[in-house]
Amino acid sequence: MKLNRFKVFLVFFVILLMTMSSVAATCNIIIITDPTGQDPNGAAAGSMSFAENMFQSTFLMSKNNNFAVLSGGTGTSDTRLDSIVQAIASLENNASAASVASIASQYKGARLVVGGPYMGAAVGGSFDAYVITVDDASNQIKVTPYSSGVATLQPGQKGAIIHLRNTEGNPMYGTAGTVRKETAMNIGKMIRDGYPATTILSEAMGEVAKDSGEKYGGGGVNLISGMSTGDMFTPREMNTTGIPMDEEYSKTCDDCGWATGFPAAEAYDKCPVCGGTLRIVYAYEALGNALTVSPNAVSVSVYGSDKPGLASTTKEIVEASVAKYGYDASAIAGSINRGINNGLLMGVDHVEPKDINVKQGSKAVGVYYNALPGDRSSPSWDLPIDGNILNVLGSVQTAVGIILILLVVFRSRLLKSFQNR
Repeated sequence: MKLNRFKVFLVFFVILLMTMSSVAATCNIIIITDPTGQDPNGAAAGSMSFAENMFQSTFLMSKNNNFAVLSGGTGTSDTRLDSIVQAIASLENNASAASVASIASQYKGARLVVGGPYMGAAVGGSFDAYVITVDDASNQIKVTPYSSGVATLQPGQKGAIIHLRNTEGNPMYGTAGTVRKETAMNIGKMIRDGYPATTILSEAMGEVAKDSGEKYGGGGVNLISGMSTGDMFTPREMNTTGIPMDEEYSKTCDDCGWATGFPAAEAYDKCPVCGGTLRIVYAYEALGNALTVSPNAVSVSVYGSDKPGLASTTKEIVEASVAKYGYDASAIAGSINRGINNGLLMGVDHVEPKDINVKQGSKAVGVYYNALPGDRSSPSWDLPIDGNILNVLGSVQTAVGIILILLVVFRSRLLKSFQNR
């Protein structure tokens, strides 16, 4: 069953390679801050590049076995694919990270970065990388460069591996060597200071994006909790670049937690839920937020409508409401209804507390909508007079308007007729 899941990924990867130009991730990072696996944010990995077509298939993750395979290199797409297939087969047979990474050397130009919280990490094939280790007892940071063979972060060791090269055509070409070293040192300092792996990955990818230009997503994975950024930053179309990791991604309200992404975020200067000030979140920060398990995280399920954007916007509103009012069905319903009134949610009717299924113990909220009939985008107004009266008034107004038009059009004829009389 586990192997079948990888086969699905690989089939998708093959289809991509057949329809797009060659691409390779030029930045691969894997970070392990908790080799015991107790910290839900204790191991993370990510990839990005200046190149086009940075799809999620550049990094594969096993949620059951807690490992990731990051691919790249200077070789062709088919050699990278062959190396990935062999690497996954070896990992399924409990091979070590070092032996799996060494597979890349069998394929011209390929690179593999492999690892997880329990197996350590390794890079092999065509690479320029640093291995970072942090000693538990002395907090000593060691940053070692490697460019051939296999470089390994041993099992049970706190540390990281960062590979970075510049892509041809990148206007910041030539910066990779300096940025690779500086980022490696900063990763070591953050590990020493106790930051979780997901936060360190976010900061490291932001630094690489800004200072080397290798900035397009790509994305990341949380190797202990099994979370992924999915298609948050990957290209929307073939042969295009992904979202730049050093640019604005969303706006969020620190008072209540409401957030919305760009370009929709450009329309908001204040939070529509509580009126608070909105803070700009950059893509690399959004990556860290998406991968980091928080005590305040809420699982939101939406039922009753499949309108585009409804589920994601509802999740943002519910998270904001829970952060401010707690798991209160009435408060959540009120927040959702304000979102409907403000035009944030369209195509659904107002909800009542009975439409909100709250399970505080599992931090889950279910929202049951009634879709509006026809093409209506918002509920009918709650007015103090019957809507039929408005229809009558509208008809009268229309009739009066027609009479006025007739008077304007035929005014000269009417005036002449009146004068003749």
